[in-house]
Amino acid sequence: MSQARTNARKAAVQALYQWQMAGQDLSEIERQFLEEERLKDAQKSYFVELFYGVPKNLSAIDLALAEFVDRPVDMIDPVERAILRIGVYELLHRLDMPYRVILNEGINLAKYFGADGSHKYVNGILDKIAQQKRAVEIQNRAQGAR
Repeated sequence: MSQARTNARKAAVQALYQWQMAGQDLSEIERQFLEEERLKDAQKSYFVELFYGVPKNLSAIDLALAEFVDRPVDMIDPVERAILRIGVYELLHRLDMPYRVILNEGINLAKYFGADGSHKYVNGILDKIAQQKRAVEIQNRAQGAR
């Protein structure tokens, strides 16, 4: 996985966190990130896909989350919520990306931004959603490993 794409995810977590907390206009937040050069080492196209894709698909993402979280989605820590939403977006819309990559990136984001132990929570939720949404991929991988 490219570092530029990882950096795009990190920036998307920060931008989505800002959007969740302040409810600012998406284009205004994107403008700030560009002006402050916070996307300098990031794959800008992927940042844009995640940053606009999550809000655009929010109801489907939160519906998938709601099935597996232990509280209302809005009550999840805002950093973890942003990370989970990105992971679910990728599981649902980036079928070209192996689910294990998505889970690992989510775990790393939680270790980087989240509270102690939040990576375990993120991993558990994303893994359950992957089992449901990527069942064929997981099954094929298991059969290939035999």
